[in-house]
Amino acid sequence: MLHHTIERGVLVITLHNDVSLGNRVAVAHGIASLVKAHMPAPVVIVLAASAVSAAALGTVLRAHLMCSRLQVLMAVVTPSAPARRVLEANADVGGTRLVVFARSGQAIEALAGFGPAWAA
Repeated sequence: MLHHTIERGVLVITLHNDVSLGNRVAVAHGIASLVKAHMPAPVVIVLAASAVSAAALGTVLRAHLMCSRLQVLMAVVTPSAPARRVLEANADVGGTRLVVFARSGQAIEALAGFGPAWAA
């Protein structure tokens, strides 16, 4: 379900399938483990499924809250315009701003300059 790479110093986590209520805890734990293992690299979460569930959006918003607390920059990519609007409207405003993109290249480019020197 989770796949990750490092691109230009950015941790890119891809969710190839939608998140269900039954597996959202496992997905959230997987994301948290990857973020903590690659700190302080910025994070891009890619929601690759064409239909994105409320469970997936909630998992991403929880990840954003965690990243804000850890002072790790995070962006999200989804081709779904309605999902982008939901994420932008419900993101935590107390920490770092969540930026939502339609394409992964845009997100990686936006965060590439903020990664640690060793990850470039």
